[in-house]
Amino acid sequence: MSRYTIKDVERLSGIKAHTLRIWEKRYGIIEPKRTDTNIRYYTNEELKKILNIAILNNYGVKISKIVGLTTKQLHQKVLEIGNENVTENIQIESLVIAMVEIDEARFEKILANCTLRLGFEQTILKIVYPFFRKVGILWQAGAINPAQEHFISNLIRQKMIVAIDGQSMMEKSDAKRFLLFLPEGELHELGLLFYNYIIQKAGHRVVYLGQSVPIADVAAVHKQNPVDYIVTSSLATVTDDGINGFLTEMLREFPEIPIVLTSRVEEGKDIVKDERLFTNLSLDDFKLML
Repeated sequence: MSRYTIKDVERLSGIKAHTLRIWEKRYGIIEPKRTDTNIRYYTNEELKKILNIAILNNYGVKISKIVGLTTKQLHQKVLEIGNENVTENIQIESLVIAMVEIDEARFEKILANCTLRLGFEQTILKIVYPFFRKVGILWQAGAINPAQEHFISNLIRQKMIVAIDGQSMMEKSDAKRFLLFLPEGELHELGLLFYNYIIQKAGHRVVYLGQSVPIADVAAVHKQNPVDYIVTSSLATVTDDGINGFLTEMLREFPEIPIVLTSRVEEGKDIVKDERLFTNLSLDDFKLML
């Protein structure tokens, strides 16, 4: 995006529009442009500056101190904070900046720092998942574009695949066999990749089929190499009435295999009930199955 409204900036930075107007008037931190109809808007460079200001301010630096910094000094201060043991919220905000700026080096540094402090699993749970929840809100509000979200998603996907590869030699002697797939039309695989990591970390085998796989193809794989569990996820299916058709077909096709649906099912939604079907499991509950 080349133009951001004050509401877009508020959503991205967490700085209230009223506060931003006060800072602009009192400190001159930014001078928004105006449309022909006198509506203020912000450019990419102005947005980046405001995001950096938000991180420093949340870190405890007073706005009166921040305004004296040059753009270069502001950027450097934020990078220095990223190397410290700061709160998860600040790291998440830093990831938002990396996404907006399409800055791979910054992303790598943030995630490496978090992984060193928290470990890979907790980095995903405490940093990456909350970050994507925020991205989802921003995307729906039109504050970011799909290219920015795809950029950061692909980088995180690469990290997950590397982490999964690191677990591949840790198989237990009594390992169970898990088949993971996403149904037709479903392309959001980061959550499923994380379950792949968790399962292999516990020493079990994984047959990972990936995105948009017809149930008939899953059945063919199981017939050739039987599995003990099937794990699937579908944001698309869960958000419409198609979930019952999908689950009914799965239960019919695999009458003796436990099926885990990792997507959250909306509370009160009337879905198929079966003792072999596990929905809305916490990660800790899922680990008890391993």
